[in-house]
Amino acid sequence: MSGPLSAPYVQAQTAAPATSETQVVPPPVFKEPQTPIARAIQAQVSANLPEGLALYYGERAFAPVWFNENGLTEDAHLTIAAMAAANDHALNPNNYDPLGFIKRSETSQSEQEWAQFDLDLSVQFLRYATHLSSGRVQPNKVNKALNVFPDRPDPKMLFENAEQAVDFGAFLESLAPQTDNYARLKRRLAQYREKAAAGGFTQVPDGEVLKPGMSDPRLEVLRTRLMEEDIVVAGDHTGDVYDGALVEAVKLFQEYHGLETDGVIGKATIAQLNIPIQEKLIQMELNMERRRWMPDDPGQFYVFVNLADQNLKVVRDGKTIHTARVVVGKPYHATPVFSDRLEYVEINPYWNVPYSIATKEYLPKLKQNPTALSNKSIRIFQEGNEVAPTQVAWNSYSGGNFPFRLRQDPGEDNALGRIKFMFPNQFNIYIHDTPSKSLFTRAERAFSHGCIRVSDPFALADVLLVDSDGTPGKWEAIRDSGERTVVKTKVEIDVHLTYLTAWMNKDGSTHFRKDIYDRDKVLLEALRRAMTENL
Repeated sequence: MSGPLSAPYVQAQTAAPATSETQVVPPPVFKEPQTPIARAIQAQVSANLPEGLALYYGERAFAPVWFNENGLTEDAHLTIAAMAAANDHALNPNNYDPLGFIKRSETSQSEQEWAQFDLDLSVQFLRYATHLSSGRVQPNKVNKALNVFPDRPDPKMLFENAEQAVDFGAFLESLAPQTDNYARLKRRLAQYREKAAAGGFTQVPDGEVLKPGMSDPRLEVLRTRLMEEDIVVAGDHTGDVYDGALVEAVKLFQEYHGLETDGVIGKATIAQLNIPIQEKLIQMELNMERRRWMPDDPGQFYVFVNLADQNLKVVRDGKTIHTARVVVGKPYHATPVFSDRLEYVEINPYWNVPYSIATKEYLPKLKQNPTALSNKSIRIFQEGNEVAPTQVAWNSYSGGNFPFRLRQDPGEDNALGRIKFMFPNQFNIYIHDTPSKSLFTRAERAFSHGCIRVSDPFALADVLLVDSDGTPGKWEAIRDSGERTVVKTKVEIDVHLTYLTAWMNKDGSTHFRKDIYDRDKVLLEALRRAMTENL
């Protein structure tokens, strides 16, 4: 092997002498370049070139990838065109310099210029493919609450697959997420960009709260505004009374924006109506990025929780078979994003009070009244033994020296309700019932310490445990018996906790949600920084 790649690989080989327990990986054997242009490419390969890409060039004897004796290949033209159209995927074409490559293809003359052109186009194609398939930024580096680690393409495998592709245009299209969710949002983004170019959305003037049955001079403006967002039923309204089709259109608008669907136009609804279309475009673009982080295949049977939407759905064999409202973490206790697998369901569970809640919320109450937790059926343990709360000098303890474990018995008042769904994880997050049912009626439901409370949890149990026992009323009967019971799942059920603030449903409705955790803001700053630094 010869050329500028030799030294690093020789060093890697000699750094670890062979022993009975180590195996030396032989350095790659590159073919000698056979043409002047191949020798020019070999000479210009630098240590900055991604290793996998260097391996690919070396194994093809440094032959050019993107041109031949007749000029640029068809694959090169298609690649440059795809990079030029990157904005369709909410990526910045300028990051890949497609116009620069077109100009260089017309002006390059020397072997050295063409060699550098080939290497540069390979690097930019790798960058484009990485951004398109797995995201512009790495989620966990942007926000530690995003425990998502998308697979980034292996350079050598990417180029080998590209070389073997029968239809290179189809190969380029396959780099993007192959999901209906991504395709729908991409299509809707294009439509909203057209709306923005045509002038955007009509502003609805402020005024008194508008309720069904009232008259108001803003009705025609309101009707126009709703039709601009493709809520076509608004077009059926006539007259000067706020009723009928226009009320139904407003309710749809409220549903699509996570508001109370009461048809009453107050401050919150007016505020949503008057959000500039440019802000909605940005929100869509951010969620295109989030979709790139997600796997194409979420599993055959899975639970999908959108934290921003505060809703849960269960999908089996591609069909949504159950939906439910959920309560998620407060902004201060924001629920993290991650995926795991449901392992068991516990009926009539104990609640082992988290240390932070025990010391920050309950310890002050115990200092004031040692029996303060008795009416909550919370018992106190130390080293596995139960202790009487009246026998503890609570004022001697603080968050730094609290040796007790607090546990609430099963029952109606248990903080976890009567059932919990466990997918053991490092964050101690799970889905559970709650005695606080009234919170599910609210439009915004971020009230927990991080875990996810679900409405009608036994309906969820019926769906998730049908393979364990499909007998109607089985799990409610166990609940009513008061017996603490653990039921293991019989099939694989994935759990995905996600954070999406914009999406398009199969029915064509476009949904936007409030950024309850300010994650849109953080992601937008990260994307802008990445674009500036051309990462």
